Amino acid sequence: QVQLVESGGGLVQAGGSLRLSCAASGRTFEHYTMGWFRQAPGKDREFVAAIDWSNTNLYYGDSVKGRFTISRDNAKKTVYLQMNSLKPEDTAVYYCAGDGPLRVATPAEYDYWGQGTQVTVSS
Repeated sequence: QVQLVESGGGLVQAGGSLRLSCAASGRTFEHYTMGWFRQAPGKDREFVAAIDWSNTNLYYGDSVKGRFTISRDNAKKTVYLQMNSLKPEDTAVYYCAGDGPLRVATPAEYDYWGQGTQVTVSS
């Protein structure tokens, strides 16, 4: 199976930037669509971004378009989320997920999840 470990979360001021990483283990990582989701306390898990295995197709939630960029390095088995122009409403636990779902914005279609990394954006 695939194991995912997020890193790079922390406290940042509004308008700042942060880069999250998701390190994966697994033989078939190169063929997985990978996604980022986030969840704030008391709220549903929200789709943030996804990327297919070839880096050809990128998907973003409406709330982060133009500010966040997803990328991957298959040789390093790592997915990244570059977050710019951060807002307080971006505060959440961020999770990476994978296993090649057809509906990239649907959490239930992902088989593997990391433990999450906290991102806190101060006003």
